Amino acid sequence: MMKRITDLTRRITEVMENVDFSGVVLIKQNGHTLLSTTRAYANRSDERLNQPHTRFGIASGCKIFTAVSICQLIEQGKLSYDSRLADVLSIKFPLWDQGVTIHQLLTHTSGIPDYFDEEVMEDFAELWKERPVYSMRQLNDFLPMFQHQPMKSAPGERFHYNNAAFIVLGLIVEEHTGQSFTDYVEQNIFNKCGMSDSGYFETDRLPRNTAIGYMDQEDGSWTSNIFSIPVKGGADGGAYITAPDMIRFWNALFSNELLGEETTGKLITPYVHEDDETFYGQGIWINRRGEALLKYHVMGFDPGVSFMSSVYPAHNLQVVVLSNKESGPYPITMAVEEALVR
Repeated sequence: MMKRITDLTRRITEVMENVDFSGVVLIKQNGHTLLSTTRAYANRSDERLNQPHTRFGIASGCKIFTAVSICQLIEQGKLSYDSRLADVLSIKFPLWDQGVTIHQLLTHTSGIPDYFDEEVMEDFAELWKERPVYSMRQLNDFLPMFQHQPMKSAPGERFHYNNAAFIVLGLIVEEHTGQSFTDYVEQNIFNKCGMSDSGYFETDRLPRNTAIGYMDQEDGSWTSNIFSIPVKGGADGGAYITAPDMIRFWNALFSNELLGEETTGKLITPYVHEDDETFYGQGIWINRRGEALLKYHVMGFDPGVSFMSSVYPAHNLQVVVLSNKESGPYPITMAVEEALVR
């Protein structure tokens, strides 16, 4: 066992050096920590190092929190998977198909337009050159970016990763709970899981022990991401978490503390075949190896942010990789799989 951990540590250290990683890696198996390591700075100007409990932005990695929120409302009888958007949200979308359902929004098959269409856009920061990021503090602030756009495809026709769909789901949460989306998640997910270090923080007043996101330039210079992402995250992305808190979330989800067993099962069902052995459930990615389940995982990438976290049920293995740079989690996750998932 000790040799395996030593070999794993050496391999992950090599990968971190090769990609100039900045962040935190936490690997747990059977409830025991195999590896907890950090590298580089949470704040480069002050040379403040990343720590095991440093908070990082996770971009779209928190779409699963939105999915769990909606599923909680479904369990309470306030919604159903087949509820039509037009029947559960008073906000009007005049050019949209009236048949769009909650399930289609959760699985990226609604066909609605997106404010950041990853099929035609690459640079998220481009969105904020004419729209000040400091004004993006609530879900309603995103509506002008897609509310009056036409459908991209027919509902249920195909998978199209869609950030606006999760903004809409967050608006549904707000309308049916009377709370802001972020307050709802913090109270009904983070607090239930014991995720005491996590939250939807504003970039212009980050709490202590939070990593600043950085974008490196080819000439060796760098800038922070404060002008490249919305000032406050929401239903489509932008929460801040710690590595131990992500483990707490996984433990609560798979022990049915957030949702009942049946609803949890639906959340992690592979509804949509994305490519090769990759599928999508409700706010969560699912990978198979042949006919066997390989992992459940979430991921997020924004300017100055990259994140992956995976659960390998057959190996009782959990992996969290948080970074305050734009890349790094993927090669580290692949290295973990090569070492521990055979």
